[in-house]
Amino acid sequence: MKKVLGFVFHSWQGWLLFLTPVAIGMEFAHVSGIWLFVASAAAIIPLAGILGEATEELAHHMGPAAGGLLNATFGNAGELIIAFFALRAGHPEVVEASITGSIIGNVLLVFGLSAFIGGLGRERQTFNRTIAGSNNTMLLLAVAALIMPAVFSTVVFGSLQTAQPTVELLSRCTAVVLIGIYAAGLVFSLVTHKNLFGAMEERPPKLGKGTAIGILLVATVFVAWLSEIFVGAIEPATHSLGMSQLFVGVMVVAIIGNAAEHSAAVMLARRNQMDLALGVSIGSSVQIALLVAPILVLSAPLLGQHMSLVFNPFEIAAVVLSVLVSAMVVMDGETNWFEGLQLLGLYLILGLAFYFIPA
Repeated sequence: MKKVLGFVFHSWQGWLLFLTPVAIGMEFAHVSGIWLFVASAAAIIPLAGILGEATEELAHHMGPAAGGLLNATFGNAGELIIAFFALRAGHPEVVEASITGSIIGNVLLVFGLSAFIGGLGRERQTFNRTIAGSNNTMLLLAVAALIMPAVFSTVVFGSLQTAQPTVELLSRCTAVVLIGIYAAGLVFSLVTHKNLFGAMEERPPKLGKGTAIGILLVATVFVAWLSEIFVGAIEPATHSLGMSQLFVGVMVVAIIGNAAEHSAAVMLARRNQMDLALGVSIGSSVQIALLVAPILVLSAPLLGQHMSLVFNPFEIAAVVLSVLVSAMVVMDGETNWFEGLQLLGLYLILGLAFYFIPA
C-alpha cells in the first residue's frame, strides 16, 4: 500500500485526485451547467496522468519491444475514452473537433511550450532529425488522408456532406489504411530501425505487475465515469458560456485528456531531452491522426452514430498550417526559445479564431 500511495502522490497530479469525489458528488447532487463541466474536466486531468504512468509501469514488466508497443498503443487512452463517450452521447462534432484540436495542440502548444521553456538560457537545443522527420512525414500523410474525404464530398456533392453513405464508406476505408500505416510505423520504430529511436528507459519497475494492472484498471474506470459526466455537461455549459461545441472540442476536450502528458514534455525539454519531448508532442499527434481518429470512425456505426473524416474548412486549414509550420521548425534538427514562442503565437491566433466562430 505504501508503494501505491507513493506512486500516486509523487507528483502534482496525485494531489488533485480530490477533484474526483467532488465531481462525482456534484453529479449525484444534480449540479448542472458550468460548475459540473469545470469540475469533471479538472478531475479527468490527474486521472489521465496516472493512467499513462500505470501504462508505463506495466510496459517495464514486458520488455523493450512489447513495452514500447504498449506505450505507443495506449499513450492517448484518456483522450480516446473521452471521445468514445462523446460519440456515444451523440456529439460527433465535438469528437471531430477534438481530433483536430489534439493535432493542433500537440504540434503548436506542447511542442511550442517545450521549445520555449527548454530554450530559455540556451542558445539552441538539438534532436535527432531522423526521428523528427519520420514523425512529421507520417503526420503529413495523415493530414492528406484527413483532407481527402472533405475534398471528395465537395467535388461529388458540391458541399461537405458528413452523413452521405459514400463519404462514410470512404472515411472507413481511409481509417483502415491509416491504422495500417501506424502499424508499419511501429514496426519501423520498434523492430527494423529501433537503433535510431533508442530503447525504452532501462530501470526496475516501481510497482509490481499486478499492482500496475490494478491501478490501470481503476484509473480507466474513473476516467470513463468522469468522461460520461463531462460529456453530459457539455451542452448546458456551452450555452451558459456562449461557446460553440467546435471551440469546446478543439480547445477544451483536446487538452484535458493529455494535460499530464503535456506537462511531461515540457519538463523533458527543460532537462534538455528534446528527443523525448518531441516523441511526446509530435508522436502524440501521429497517434491521434493514425490510430485514435480511425478507431473512432470505425466504432461510430457500432454506437449507432454517424461519423466521417469530413472536417469543416476552418479545421482543415488550421491542421494544415499547424503541421506545415511545425515541420519547418524541426527540419534543421534544432530549436530555440523564439521558435517555440512563434508556435505558441500561432496556437493563440487559431484559438481566438475558433472562439469567435458563431455557436
